[in-house]
Amino acid sequence: MTESSSQQIELHGHPVTYHRVGEGPAVVLIHGITSSSRTWRSVMPALAEHHTVIAPDLLGHGRSAKPRGDYSLGAYASGIRDLLVALEIPRATVVGHSLGGGVAMQFAYQFPDRIERLVLVDSGGLGGEVSLMLRAATLPGAEYVIPVLASSPVRSAGAAVGSVLGRVGLRANADVRGLAEGFESLADGDARRAFLHTARSVIDPAGQRVDASDRLYLAEHVPSLIVWGERDRMIPVQHGYDAHALMPNSRLQTFPNAGHFPFNDDPARFVELLHDFIATTDPATFDDDLIRRLMLRHRS
Repeated sequence: MTESSSQQIELHGHPVTYHRVGEGPAVVLIHGITSSSRTWRSVMPALAEHHTVIAPDLLGHGRSAKPRGDYSLGAYASGIRDLLVALEIPRATVVGHSLGGGVAMQFAYQFPDRIERLVLVDSGGLGGEVSLMLRAATLPGAEYVIPVLASSPVRSAGAAVGSVLGRVGLRANADVRGLAEGFESLADGDARRAFLHTARSVIDPAGQRVDASDRLYLAEHVPSLIVWGERDRMIPVQHGYDAHALMPNSRLQTFPNAGHFPFNDDPARFVELLHDFIATTDPATFDDDLIRRLMLRHRS
């Protein structure tokens, strides 16, 4: 992933930044909350050896616009559809991490004719439990606390800790790096507002309030891969096991030593898994009659 692969397009009057690299069947990478397309930088070059890889900055994130507006999963899914239409990509394997997993599932639900395969990585939207940090962001008054936590002195202190670790030969793991990048993004007022709107659309103080579990049966004819870090402290790995049980014919792969960002803890293994999954599965085929039969069968 290089700066030269970064492009920008205007959709509905808002600039959207995305990376496009490689040639071949399309793979879309959807990042999580407070993150951006750069979270995929350790895996994009290898994936691009065999695929056209599209990694957008969702609205409200990265270098995309941060308007007042709709930050629901449905709006994000529609934004992915609009980007693919603009780029003349009719169908794709969709990979979603954390919040991006919820977006990916919503995309598959809203636009089943546009998805070839579904990959969920430490995904949101599969159970109630979520970290205290994200639940706290939905509390009244969080908009006044977050600017203090994201202030320059606090961020500088975090950078100093990372520097000290480096000098003694220790490397911050993928979770620390990923969370630090997200925390850094909240220094921008527009990004903070987008973060709060996004978090409150899917989480409340009790936990996640959007759960796709009752519709996972619809993925029976969509090749699906679930990837999870066994040491994830943001969203527990049990959500991955539960989703696997509810998604007929899905595959589950866990990373024993990884946390919430397994693709950055072990990029080579993640790329190998994704290459193998795509190579050994046929793209999904959907029509209204198939969806109708699945729903009626499940009802009975």
